[in-house]
Amino acid sequence: MSDKLTRIAFAGLGQMGKHMARNLLGPDVALTVCNTSSRGFEDFRAAGAETTNKATDLAQSEIIFLCLPGDFAVRSVVLGEDGFLPYLGKGQVVVDCSTVSYALTLELAEALKAKEADFLDAPVSGMEARAKEGTLSIMVGGDTAALERIKPFLRRMGNTILHMGAVGSGQLTKLVNQLLYNINIAGLAEILPLAVKMGLDPAKVGEIVNSGTGRSHASEFFIPRILEGRFSYGYPMQSAYKDFVNGTHLAFAEHVPLPVTQAAAATYQTALLKGYGAEDKGAMIKVFEELLGVECRIHAGKSGVDDLDGLSPR
Repeated sequence: MSDKLTRIAFAGLGQMGKHMARNLLGPDVALTVCNTSSRGFEDFRAAGAETTNKATDLAQSEIIFLCLPGDFAVRSVVLGEDGFLPYLGKGQVVVDCSTVSYALTLELAEALKAKEADFLDAPVSGMEARAKEGTLSIMVGGDTAALERIKPFLRRMGNTILHMGAVGSGQLTKLVNQLLYNINIAGLAEILPLAVKMGLDPAKVGEIVNSGTGRSHASEFFIPRILEGRFSYGYPMQSAYKDFVNGTHLAFAEHVPLPVTQAAAATYQTALLKGYGAEDKGAMIKVFEELLGVECRIHAGKSGVDDLDGLSPR
């Protein structure tokens, strides 16, 4: 990197994006943030960043980061009628940190190649706390030279940056991670209510699981919150459902059976139909609690879990 200011744009100031964009601020960066809503703009302006609601303004930057809710939003910002694609030129780099479909990723890469711009798919793993700390895991697909060019800025957002291969490899890796995570949560939702139905203490079962071979990041994060009846600490189910949709599309296209994934998806879908979409994935347990007529909660005076908020997500 040269000593001159690097013009960077960041689109999407949601739960993760607002922290990722803030971590890009520095004396070597001229930052422009873009969001459909102006919420949070005042803080960025106070920090010296420019703000805009127009996607076309993004094209004035050398590096453009996207962290948007899904395929529709990314397509609109890049390829839509008011998108920035027509204004791009040679040497610019677009880095998509959103979680989107493999098919859209390949489409974006082709469209940007026609403009002689570079494209990297770089979805992230880690919850809001890690986005704020700048310790996300980032999976990157695309050209090695383009990655090396923007890596100093990725390092401000994450401490694990892996080049997974060609364009699309980042999204495929993120999908693998998310499907495994979802399967783990669906397993907890199914088995913990059975334990309570059979008369076991849920707090003690949770302690055994999280100190034994049944432990996973899903169990470590969600069991303490389930026991307290707290279901608003993760990404809302209705937004995260795209992982199952993308996985199913890919499996059908490749003729690959995914029986365990489909079983987990059925629990997820039932939770959505029951109206739990605004809650986090831990709320899947309510499906089986209702079915078995039990609750996996700590009762007054029986708490076996200390410092719930001290269990920081990874």
